[in-house]
Amino acid sequence: RSAVMDAQSFQHLLARLDHLTVKQKSIVQHALQNCVPRDGLGEAIPDLKSCPHCAADATQLASWGRSGGLQRYRCKACRRTCNALTGTPLARLRKKDCWLDYAQALIAGLTVRAAAKHCSVSKNTSFRWRHRFLRDAAAHHDARESGIVEADETFFLESFKGQRKIQRPSRQRGGVSKTRGTGPDQIPVLVVRDRGGHTADFQLEKLDAAHVSAALGPLVDEASVLCTDGAAVYAAFARRTGITHKVVYARPGLRVQEAAFHIQNVNAYHSRLKSWMVRFHGVATKYLVNYLGWRRMLERYTKRIQPEFFLQEAVGRPMQQLTGT
Repeated sequence: RSAVMDAQSFQHLLARLDHLTVKQKSIVQHALQNCVPRDGLGEAIPDLKSCPHCAADATQLASWGRSGGLQRYRCKACRRTCNALTGTPLARLRKKDCWLDYAQALIAGLTVRAAAKHCSVSKNTSFRWRHRFLRDAAAHHDARESGIVEADETFFLESFKGQRKIQRPSRQRGGVSKTRGTGPDQIPVLVVRDRGGHTADFQLEKLDAAHVSAALGPLVDEASVLCTDGAAVYAAFARRTGITHKVVYARPGLRVQEAAFHIQNVNAYHSRLKSWMVRFHGVATKYLVNYLGWRRMLERYTKRIQPEFFLQEAVGRPMQQLTGT
């Protein structure tokens, strides 16, 4: 990698631009628009697997120049052009040279303003980028779990953070619930993990048998052993599907006899999730799914996570495949 131009040389270069002819300025402009970013953005984003317009196979995509530092293609089937970002949440976003820095800010779990400062962008841009980066990644979770599967729910306080008009007095910096337990202002989140570390979570409209069964039905393998607390919604699901069900806490002070059956893994995940969420001082309920996916991605890649992984997840083409995907 070549050395970065120092500030003095850069200012000298800018001062010389006025001396260029119209043709020379046009050449410089064209070169800037088509140069490959030094941060390797083009290499970080996986190639297209099909045409984003007509779903034709990637073999139908012919090179069609470059634009914005990315290779453009023209589909032989539908005759439309595209690039690796077409049809993804990152399409038409600017400042591509800052994206890897922003992905690093997501890895660090920075707040909107801290991430904006880190990347020298406005807080509005930082907020928009956060949810563009996370929108598709939030849906990328394991679709099948087997063996000993733990399931348990946790709750997040309902929040209208960012909305100008709400039907109740606003709370400050997260606030506390007015009701105890599973009140109407508590949003249930079901977390499911097997002993292989495969994880899925679901923001439920209501914690009842219908919603729990809809989440667990396609996920839990029929030969699995489901470990839960004594909530009736899990027992109802197990009876309906015939899945072996181990109740960890049937009532206070009572545990199952087999030490292998517990829900410590899923409860530990709840603890890490809640501790990590504290830094945001309350998360708007409309964006809660994105934050769940964000944390799940950090857990999935652990210390091996790289900024490039966030870009790959954001465009819906992650390199690390999940169970059932």
